[in-house]
Amino acid sequence: MGPNVLDIKNGLNFRDLGGYKTKSGQLVKPQKVIRSAKLSELSDQDLQYLSDYGLIADVDFRSPEEQAAEPDRYPEHATYHFVPVFPTDETKSSEQADALQKSFSRDPHAGFENMVKTYADIVKMPSAQKAYRQFFDILLSNDDENGAVLFHCTAGKDRTGMGAVYLLSALGVDGHTIRQDYLATNDLIQPMVEKNLAAARKHGATDALLANIQDLGTVSGAFLDSALATIDAEYGSMRDYLQDELKLTPAEKRDLRELYLQ
Repeated sequence: MGPNVLDIKNGLNFRDLGGYKTKSGQLVKPQKVIRSAKLSELSDQDLQYLSDYGLIADVDFRSPEEQAAEPDRYPEHATYHFVPVFPTDETKSSEQADALQKSFSRDPHAGFENMVKTYADIVKMPSAQKAYRQFFDILLSNDDENGAVLFHCTAGKDRTGMGAVYLLSALGVDGHTIRQDYLATNDLIQPMVEKNLAAARKHGATDALLANIQDLGTVSGAFLDSALATIDAEYGSMRDYLQDELKLTPAEKRDLRELYLQ
């Protein structure tokens, strides 16, 4: 199945993880988990849509700087959870073309290499491990049968992408489906990438900078592979990583499946 995209007018990459099949044949429940890009530009209509959809928790993976610059908008009855994956925006998702120019205007591979390193960091950094553990705590505390948890960063692709990888892995979804969900971001954020590329061209960006904006603004199987290879090499397996680093116990994994599978 393809991504279940939500009808949000002033936001990108909003989708419900419901409907994905697990290896045991169960399905992720609909209207229980939403992944997205930033919430700062949501309209009142969008907020009403999310309220009607059942949103009860907003998990913000962004850095303190990103949060301060573009505060979330969310339904008033929802609970806000600030759980920064990185102390600063390692993914460069929030940087504009002029800021990127200083670091990425010469080497056309710099953006790609930055993302490969960032995905290894997402696995290893204590701040990231702490944030994803808190994410699981929030998911486990959702005892509202009709309540949905939303998790996001700025573009909804890297920090959010890995949150989805960890959750879907814990729920028993197969690796191919998890990868397809991860890569679906590229179609959904294409308008934002094109906008950023157009702005950069207008300011006389080099070909190298344009290539780097493309790599920094999209996802790649190579980025996910960097994270997965780091997990296998340093922690043994995804199962070991979830249990030993994110401290997800067998009982908690059963509880997650009870809450989020049908």
